[in-house]
Amino acid sequence: MGTPGMDSSLANQQAMADQAFVRKALEGGAAEVQLGQLAQQKSQSDDVKQFGQKMVEDHTQLGDQMKPIAQQLGVKEPKGLSKKDKELVAKLERLSGQQFDEAYIQAMVKDHKQDLKEFKDEAQAAQNPNVKQVAQQGAGVISQHLQMIQQIAQNHNVATEGKKTPSGTQ
Repeated sequence: MGTPGMDSSLANQQAMADQAFVRKALEGGAAEVQLGQLAQQKSQSDDVKQFGQKMVEDHTQLGDQMKPIAQQLGVKEPKGLSKKDKELVAKLERLSGQQFDEAYIQAMVKDHKQDLKEFKDEAQAAQNPNVKQVAQQGAGVISQHLQMIQQIAQNHNVATEGKKTPSGTQ
């Protein structure tokens, strides 16, 4: 058996990981909302606009579920977007039409793959039951988003991660 000190330091590490997850999830959610609003303004495709609308709605809802947990864990709400998300917003703001759609779709596929992995990992590892629950719910929502955006990518013939979808597969 390990010494009692070992267990508490491990628990402490996981509590810190829970806090980091919540902070990052709030930050990422805020970015999805802002990017979704941008998609509604700048896209010329109905399906991309609808996806943007869904991002705003779902990520606002996820954020609302996450905020009381953040307070409980002593996690301050992020003041703004991460450097990476600010750069993505700036890049997308300069694009329009099909170029915007392509860049937005690629970013959403990449983000949702990454987020899904992080939410699934946290759902497994979380120490706090509230964090575990919101991570499980979030993983379900993000998984739906990923399927939707991958379908949109196919419909628009947008390459994701270097794979060009063969034309003719609509």
